[in-house]
Amino acid sequence: MYKFINSSSKSKLIPLLSNSILYKPACSSNLVSNSRNEISKKIHKPKNGNGNRVLWGRSGFRSYSSESDRETMNYDVVIVGAGPAGLSAAIKLKQLCQQKDVDLSVCVVEKGAEVGAHILSGNVFEPRALDELVPHWKEEEAPIDVPVTSDNFWLLTENRAFSLPSPFDNKGNYVISLSQLVRWLGQKAEELGVEIYPGFAASEILCNEHNEVTGIATNDMGVAKDGSRKENYQHGVALKGRVTLLAEGCRGSLSEKLIKKYNLREKGQGQHQTYALGIKEVWEIDADKHQPGYVLHTLGWPLDQKTYGGSFLYHMKDRQVAVGLVVALDYQNPFLNPYEEYQRFKRHPAIRPLLEGGNVLQYGARSLNEGGFQSIPYPVFPGGAIMGCSAGFLNVPKIKGTHTAMKSGMLAAESAFSMLQEGLKMENYWDNLRSSWIWEELYTARNYRPAFEYGLYPGLAFSAVEHYILKGRSPVTLNHGKPDHEATREAQLFSPIEYPKPDGVVSFDVPTSLYRSNTNHDHDQPSHLHLKDPTVPENVNLPKYAGPEARYCPARVYEYIPDETGDLKLQINAQNCLHCKACSIKDPKQNIEWTVPEGGGGPGYTIM
Repeated sequence: MYKFINSSSKSKLIPLLSNSILYKPACSSNLVSNSRNEISKKIHKPKNGNGNRVLWGRSGFRSYSSESDRETMNYDVVIVGAGPAGLSAAIKLKQLCQQKDVDLSVCVVEKGAEVGAHILSGNVFEPRALDELVPHWKEEEAPIDVPVTSDNFWLLTENRAFSLPSPFDNKGNYVISLSQLVRWLGQKAEELGVEIYPGFAASEILCNEHNEVTGIATNDMGVAKDGSRKENYQHGVALKGRVTLLAEGCRGSLSEKLIKKYNLREKGQGQHQTYALGIKEVWEIDADKHQPGYVLHTLGWPLDQKTYGGSFLYHMKDRQVAVGLVVALDYQNPFLNPYEEYQRFKRHPAIRPLLEGGNVLQYGARSLNEGGFQSIPYPVFPGGAIMGCSAGFLNVPKIKGTHTAMKSGMLAAESAFSMLQEGLKMENYWDNLRSSWIWEELYTARNYRPAFEYGLYPGLAFSAVEHYILKGRSPVTLNHGKPDHEATREAQLFSPIEYPKPDGVVSFDVPTSLYRSNTNHDHDQPSHLHLKDPTVPENVNLPKYAGPEARYCPARVYEYIPDETGDLKLQINAQNCLHCKACSIKDPKQNIEWTVPEGGGGPGYTIM
């Protein structure tokens, strides 16, 4: 980041040292206010002769203007989201600037309190894209230290584990913490001159009179729950770019709006996106049980045969093990509770002995795209493009999306650079995607996920034929089933599921897990979770689906509480939110709108 220095003649920004606000511990009480003060200092400066505020920065002049009462900062490229895709795009842009001896200003805005705070992934990392982006990453001390040493695949029943041939080819891959890798990428981006602002939530798309996107606006800070302005109120900032790139991750709120506004889903591959919810913990286990690089995936129990999903268990470094369960959100039974299914999984006799005697270091949850090739939207809109998991490039049978997200960011950066410097069209991004290894990889993987619409064992059989015989070259392309929210069936068709109580050894209640996520929101702010129709929970969801909000959320954001007359009413505990986005996906009537809270709120992941 940058520090503001005043002199008698001019104002300068100089790079901060390694203890910049970007890398302070997550959820520090002063973290977001410090970040906002930095950006406020940058824009509240004397005006030049044209009426615009001027700042001398690392990449030359910046101009600022005030539209109504909102300050505006102008850049060549504005990137939303400091994840793998966004940071890869920023790094690639600056590399191209060096190669072509030109200077483009690049800004990355991130809603997490620090870079990496909202990043959660498995993660068995395939370095293919990183090899292209930073060829000497090993010498540059990337946090990639544990190569995969074994690849295991089990089919679980309630009390047994059956070993199956592993369909994964993880030779040359690494077990990592993606949040740590993203922090390293952030450092690399800053070294190249990228300006990164953590703690700022992009809440609004800005357009001109021609319906072209011209940038984003951050939300206001210091607004009380009743809408009044608190003492620390600060109006949001407009970040305008000649090109705007969105890399918000799965189910990005601004990306979804643009996909609908410009009909990008229909212009692309045409099918709806389908999702899953991933729940993860990082454990520290006994040294004699730890096998760095050991990788395990499972299918089957605890999920029923009609519900797609599976678990993962990856041995990291320092006696750490990543343990998680992924549950497809097209499940039918409204009584199914993904969080409780994960707690039940850890009790399996093949899993529990590994965890006993250990302790949980961190907990989190995040939705992920599973639509694959069939669900890729047209990624270009007037004024910019969508990258990474906001578009949906996850390879489901590989259970990997970081490498494809990074590559998509690099391709978007190349197209943006060519547009700004050579006058070419941003639409080249779409052409370059279709001629890249991303497209080939997702095409060959396209039929695995929809095959499981027919159940666990038919899906396994079809996947085996697709993988070992057809090798992804099937003459047909399977369609996805119903959208996830439509898949939920009425409660009267099922019996409630009785989940075991947490034992405090390997299974835990939600408040205990939530504490381990470092989730933090200012309680006195408007809820970022909006009900389009406030009557739907009590009039539809509760009587028809037995109130599924209370179960599909892994953070107990939604609870049905008796009022003074004894009637159940939905209570929204927005301060618990992990930003997983499952509620906006799975709500049967699509009545919940997820919007960004104040910047800096949410989880504070450090090793996820």
